[in-house]
Amino acid sequence: MRSRWLLIIFGPTLLLLLGSVAAMLFLPHPVPRTATPAQRLYLSNCATCHGARGDGSWRATLFLMRPGDLTDARRMAPLSDDYLFTLVKSGGATLGKPGMPAFGYHLTDEQIRELIRYLRTLPRR
Repeated sequence: MRSRWLLIIFGPTLLLLLGSVAAMLFLPHPVPRTATPAQRLYLSNCATCHGARGDGSWRATLFLMRPGDLTDARRMAPLSDDYLFTLVKSGGATLGKPGMPAFGYHLTDEQIRELIRYLRTLPRR
């Protein structure tokens, strides 16, 4: 009888906890209504790993990934726009960065260029 009550009390609690953790891990980053188109692209596609500000995300840390810090001006300045374009479009495997997924199937070339222009503003923020 006692184990039945424990199941009634802790069963739903455990389900709520697991559901909350799953939602935190797999739901996309929220995009504010006032976001520019470039910010929307970034928050929808990049913030899961790189964080909303570009300095990394706790979600990536949970999966033992270390995405690049997009706010580090010394690291971003030497990277050409063509390199970043190839990295975003084709993924990192072609450039020795295997953790970076390819977005060429999801984003148009113009959207990728717009995203790169936005990335260039992150170190100054």
